[in-house]
Amino acid sequence: MTFSTFIEYKLIEIGNVTLTVSELFLILLIFFLTWIILFLIKRVVIRSLSKDKHVAGRQYSVFLLIRYLIWIVAIVLIIEAIGVKVTFLIASSAALLVGLGLGLQQIFQDIVSGIFILFEGTIKVDDILDVGGIVGKIKEIRLRTSTLLTRDGTIMIIPNHKFINENVINWSHNLKPTRFKVQVGVSYSCDEQQVRQVLYSCVAEHSEVIINQPEMKPIVRIIDFGDSAVVFEILFWSSNMFWIENIKSDIRFSIRQKFREEGIVIPFPQRDVYIKKPGT
Repeated sequence: MTFSTFIEYKLIEIGNVTLTVSELFLILLIFFLTWIILFLIKRVVIRSLSKDKHVAGRQYSVFLLIRYLIWIVAIVLIIEAIGVKVTFLIASSAALLVGLGLGLQQIFQDIVSGIFILFEGTIKVDDILDVGGIVGKIKEIRLRTSTLLTRDGTIMIIPNHKFINENVINWSHNLKPTRFKVQVGVSYSCDEQQVRQVLYSCVAEHSEVIINQPEMKPIVRIIDFGDSAVVFEILFWSSNMFWIENIKSDIRFSIRQKFREEGIVIPFPQRDVYIKKPGT
């Protein structure tokens, strides 16, 4: 068998579509070149990543979008290499594509949402998000789904349309400290100025609370006069959004301890019940 005969040998023949040895080598060459191009682009992107996490996340998102586009071009070239015209394939499969579109609307919506996310850069890798009350860190953004690492250490696979159609809080979007609050009710018999000082000291002693910037100092205020308690609220600023619930818990522990030391009472809900005798 000569070399020319070998490379033209038909491995697969289905109707008018054939796959010869030369076409197989061409497909493997396209795969290899695509892999090399993506490897080199990734090396360049990794080397040029900014130290600023906000900028670095956007750069990586752009790389993901470029990767998907390159693979689309590679797949089109492979289809053309085996002798199938892409335009003919699309035209002949129009009815099938319409049927698939109706049945796979959600998947297409996720893919389109993923393209918007990667292009706009509103959500990036390592961003801390609040999605439906679940706080986590984005570990990977793919075309259809994204991976979220929760504070419990579990991995959530979230369809991309949720980031577009639902309200999502991005704690990392502006990379600035965020204000949080803790509420507590105390007895009406307690001195409100004493309560204010104790609450302020509870947050000021925590290492994750910002107290050295005038515009971010903790604030204690009365927000309500309840049925059995005066409701206080302590507002504080912190940059540690991912573990903020642990910080709030530490503050509540400190409040309980200092209230006991200072004799400040957290009252139970109380109701006065009057029982009337028959005939009175």
